[in-house]
Amino acid sequence: MRADARRNYDHLVATARAVFAEEGPQASLNEVARRAKVGPGTLYRHFPTRQALLVAVFRERIERLCALAEQSGSAPAGEALTGWLRALLVHAQTDGGLAAGMADDPGFDCHARLIGAATGLLDRAGQAGAVRDGVEVEDLFQLVTGIAMTAPKDRGERLLMLALEGVLADGPRRPGPSRA
Repeated sequence: MRADARRNYDHLVATARAVFAEEGPQASLNEVARRAKVGPGTLYRHFPTRQALLVAVFRERIERLCALAEQSGSAPAGEALTGWLRALLVHAQTDGGLAAGMADDPGFDCHARLIGAATGLLDRAGQAGAVRDGVEVEDLFQLVTGIAMTAPKDRGERLLMLALEGVLADGPRRPGPSRA
């Protein structure tokens, strides 16, 4: 890709990220083009569909979450899972429900990528005895999604730690005021 085309692409992705964050995944693509100060044709040349634009917006974040899961191999299994779920919560809180708008993209299946990353962490935690029997990866996603969609951002981590007390065999280590 030529340097000027790459700059346009990056600018469109950054603008779309801001518009989608404000208005949701159904935001007008004409609004994205307007804010990026390009014509709709330029937007559609780079991103022929809404789905293609959503994939571009989220690809980097999904890749980072997957890399975090892969890099957590040296941490104790329960801590690795907890740390990754915290990062997933931040992602979900930051982007709201936007990722749902790209869940079915055949070119980049973010849900499958995240499920794969979480499954590896959960399997390792299960083998180490760090999670209770019967915990499934979809349970973890439902917990994180529910918290992200309903809780104020400043309470999200606290609620996640409370929920993880029912998931982790010994409960998570969480900072907080002593109850003495």
